[in-house]
Amino acid sequence: MNIIVGKNSGFCSGVKYTITRAKDELYKNSSIDCLGEIIHNKQVVDSLEKDGLRTINSLDEAKNKVLIRAHGISKEVYEIAKSRGIELIDLTCPKVLAIHKQVENFSNNNYFIFLFGIKDHPETIGTFSFCGKNSYIIENAQDIEDAINSFKASNLKDLLIISQTTFSLSLFDEMVQIITSSLGNNYNIHIEKSICNATNLRQVETKEISSQVDLMIIIGGKNSSNTKKLYEIATKYCKNAIQIQTKDDLDLSFIKKFKNIGIVAGASTPDYIINEVYNFCLNAD
Repeated sequence: MNIIVGKNSGFCSGVKYTITRAKDELYKNSSIDCLGEIIHNKQVVDSLEKDGLRTINSLDEAKNKVLIRAHGISKEVYEIAKSRGIELIDLTCPKVLAIHKQVENFSNNNYFIFLFGIKDHPETIGTFSFCGKNSYIIENAQDIEDAINSFKASNLKDLLIISQTTFSLSLFDEMVQIITSSLGNNYNIHIEKSICNATNLRQVETKEISSQVDLMIIIGGKNSSNTKKLYEIATKYCKNAIQIQTKDDLDLSFIKKFKNIGIVAGASTPDYIINEVYNFCLNAD
């Protein structure tokens, strides 16, 4: 059996930053709250909760200092926390925080903003809150017409196109082409390819590995946006692709059917889970 493991699998720099800081805070505090799941990985969340992390869904539940998860929060939540005197420890991925500042600056300079992203994803929701009233979330090509109509109705001439850090690179390029072709040269369009480099590398690597194997295994949380993107890519290039959370989701008799297996993992998947999946497949030979 030949097993290829993606070199770019596992924690991205943003997740490493958040988890390291969270562990430091838990070392200093016996109990601390986190607004929403700190990252989209159940095993990591469970481990931190054993050490005193308490996941809450709103500031109404806050009893301690409150950590801000890797995906960030909306502008309104910052303001609510300040008004209530709640101490926030901001563990938002630095790249996401940079995008918040960027869209706010463009909005203040009278740009209309197209934000590419999954509409109900916490990162998109947080970023969108900094975009101002002249903005539109575009999740797929079907949203483009309404977005363009909203832009034209605003009577603004400047447009920023930016995206969620874990958005599909190929879909980003495809939709930018549609938008620029539709608007022509009548507007000033600034394109900011804000997809994280780690996301880009994973997507490219997933495509390459999927083209070489009989089975593609994608490891990551069920609600992880970047993991879902990897799975979508894998299904295009490998007829047998599955998304799992841990080795416990694998069936030995199923694995034994394949000679060439590829393994990649989302940005919130710890190394030990990747290693367990690899060893499970190796022992199936």
